[in-house]
Amino acid sequence: MSRVAKMSSCCYNETKRQQHHARRSKVKEASPLNWELGPDVYLQKCESDAENAFKVRLSIRTALGDKAYAWDTNEEYLFKAMMAFSMRKVPNRETTEISHVLLCNVTRRVSFWFVVTDPTKNYTLPADEIQSAIRMNRNRINNAFSLNDQTLEFLKIPSTFAPPTDPSVPIWIIVFGVVFCIVIVAITLLVLSGIRQRRRKNKGPSEVDDTEDKSENTITIENGIPCDPLDTKGWHINDTFMTEDERLTPL
Repeated sequence: MSRVAKMSSCCYNETKRQQHHARRSKVKEASPLNWELGPDVYLQKCESDAENAFKVRLSIRTALGDKAYAWDTNEEYLFKAMMAFSMRKVPNRETTEISHVLLCNVTRRVSFWFVVTDPTKNYTLPADEIQSAIRMNRNRINNAFSLNDQTLEFLKIPSTFAPPTDPSVPIWIIVFGVVFCIVIVAITLLVLSGIRQRRRKNKGPSEVDDTEDKSENTITIENGIPCDPLDTKGWHINDTFMTEDERLTPL
């Protein structure tokens, strides 16, 4: 009975060993890392100032104040996922996985370095491809962490400008409103100028009549005595001021 138990035990152990070996081979085939070189080789590629490496600095407390969240492995996983998502937007990088993004030198003040690897060719992806991917999806990355370009900094990548916002009112309506206002003002000025010209024309004849009346009513004063040389009303000459020659001159 003991021999049967030993044989069954040996058969069971052998079966378990084969199953474990089969699972391990499947993991190696599915894993993005080159298991012949080992994962340490890829971790060595993520170092400070390494080729194609980028430094990230987050100011969570500055941005959110009392609502700041702690930076932990979950946040690191989210960052890797956003980087993989961004790289998938780059042509010929549609197969990028989260495990291809490596983080290193993580500090408590939330700064770290990262690289994106290509396990099939055993090298890190070029920096210009990573930079273009980040710039294309910068707003999505910022929103994922509730930060902006000043509080989530990629030190080798300049800040991006915010996308232009579409005005709530169409531009053609604004232009039409401005032109319409100019036309209204011009018409108003023309009407006012016409009214002023009419008033001036109406005032002209009355002023001339007044000046003529004043000139007709002027009285000369000689030796302190007011004299009217002309009888302006009857258009006759006052005989008092006529000389003898004027009196004798026939009309």
